Amino acid sequence: MATPSLSAEVGLRAAADSRRLLATGWLWLALAALIGAGLFSVLLVLSRAPYVKDAFPFADFFRVALIVHVDLSVLVWFAAFAGILWTLNGTARLIEAGWAALAFCALGTLLMCAAPFLEAAPPIMSNYVPVLDGRVFLTGLLVFAAGCTLLVLRGMLAAPRVGTRPDAAAARRFGLNAAAVSAAVALIAFAWSWLELPKSLDGKAYYEVLFWGGGHVLQFTWTLLMFAAWLWLAEAIGARAPLSPRIAILLFGIGLASVFATPVIYLAYDVVSVEHYSMQTWLMRIGGGLAIVPFAAAIGWALVTAPPPGPEARPLRAALAWSLVLFGAGGLIGLAIHGSNVKIPAHYHGSIVGVTLAFMGLAYWLLPQLGYRAPRGRLATLQPTLYGAGQLAHVLGLLWSGGYGVQRKVAGAEQVLRGAEQMAAMGLMGLGGLLAVIGGLLFIVVVIRAMRAAEARSGGPASARY
Repeated sequence: MATPSLSAEVGLRAAADSRRLLATGWLWLALAALIGAGLFSVLLVLSRAPYVKDAFPFADFFRVALIVHVDLSVLVWFAAFAGILWTLNGTARLIEAGWAALAFCALGTLLMCAAPFLEAAPPIMSNYVPVLDGRVFLTGLLVFAAGCTLLVLRGMLAAPRVGTRPDAAAARRFGLNAAAVSAAVALIAFAWSWLELPKSLDGKAYYEVLFWGGGHVLQFTWTLLMFAAWLWLAEAIGARAPLSPRIAILLFGIGLASVFATPVIYLAYDVVSVEHYSMQTWLMRIGGGLAIVPFAAAIGWALVTAPPPGPEARPLRAALAWSLVLFGAGGLIGLAIHGSNVKIPAHYHGSIVGVTLAFMGLAYWLLPQLGYRAPRGRLATLQPTLYGAGQLAHVLGLLWSGGYGVQRKVAGAEQVLRGAEQMAAMGLMGLGGLLAVIGGLLFIVVVIRAMRAAEARSGGPASARY
């Protein structure tokens, strides 16, 4: 008979195995989302690039591709990566709920991807969560939302304690816990908007109001997760950020505190009022910036003063550096927005890609923790650089085009491109977008190669070795 201490050790090992296996499942969903987003983005970029765009006579084709691309590259990819982090961060409590959440999210994603080929549904370019207004896509979105609800609830119920004497690991745990709370507030905001929506609304107005409040809160969630990723990556490459664990927790707390103003806005203003719309915007601009500037400054200083990286740290350093560059560019472009033109997608592309690059770098670091080989070599180091540089060119092309008044969410002849300057600007956008697609596909290649190399050495799935 096993001794109690040995039984406890076996139990802890089994719990760790279950969490690693579930985290690997979320990783596969994240990779699948990026593969699908990459395929749709090829069509998206070609439908807006000069000369090539003329081969796409229908603007609806651009909009359908854009909707699926956005939902995969932002909503599904971010939620799946959050699933990885909350699974590894938490205990093995309610692990069955974690598997149910993954199953719902995977099924919902599959339905959303299949919808354009199964039904002709009008594309609705609503902010934060664009939709195809048809039964298949909306069913997939609801199933995905049910999975996210389970994921967030389990993320909070299985969250570990931070403790009264926090260290660097405790600060990261607090950040991940704060992101789970922020995601819960976002889900409440979505439900609150749905309950208060006037029955007279339909079409774009309906979905714009439905997703406006919760969509703003989700940006806080992704930003909090990015902060945790920055701290993780800085530590992994040997960079010492001038932030004590208590200061880092304070900054996470400031970022989270802004989220709790959301119920106040819902109580004070009707969801269809101008005040509700504008207060959510100001909350993101002011509340989000309070923690972003000191966090970015501290990580940037740590990156500059870090020692030369080793082979396994070079991809992490590249991802962290480009994450800071793109997120900073998105923030600066946001200050230059006037009117409704492509400066707006330039702003959120920069911010979103900043989060994505942080997640890509963290995925490289987490692979060995999941039992796979650490990515190294020129290809792994080139990938964040190619993706980051391509996205920066894409963003600068959109910014340049916005200066000439090129409108957002249009394609083909609707862009009304006149003059060599507008053509050159959109050409830069197209070239940068294609480079970014290549960089995104390289990420898939690097990760899958690392996973397959580990399985080849072990003679089976890496997770089975634990």
